[in-house]
Amino acid sequence: MIDFTHIAELSRLHCLGICAFLVPANLLTTLTTLGVVATRKPLSIRLLSAAMAMIFAVTMILHVWTWFAVGVVQAPTFILLSLASLCLGLNLFALCVPHSVVLAYRWFRRAWSRYSAASALKSGGY
Repeated sequence: MIDFTHIAELSRLHCLGICAFLVPANLLTTLTTLGVVATRKPLSIRLLSAAMAMIFAVTMILHVWTWFAVGVVQAPTFILLSLASLCLGLNLFALCVPHSVVLAYRWFRRAWSRYSAASALKSGGY
């Protein structure tokens, strides 16, 4: 049977390495999910991307809870918990309301094209 106390101890012992992997993994996979949903890729690709991102987010939440279990209540634990919760929420939002993600992507694209056109006019039009 699985002994969760050993797993939690291992998580706390290798915290730096775990966080060094999970923070960029959470950010990159969530950004990938938003990009995949915004560009209207097939449902199977969207689900795979979101599932990978949610696995990383849930893993980080569980890692932070191992610290809460031993009484470590500091700013980094809340920051990491907030980051993981935000990533998890964004992935769920992208799956549940993909039309909003597509609309936001279109809006940002239009805003960027207006900004780059105005910037090109200011700099001489190259």
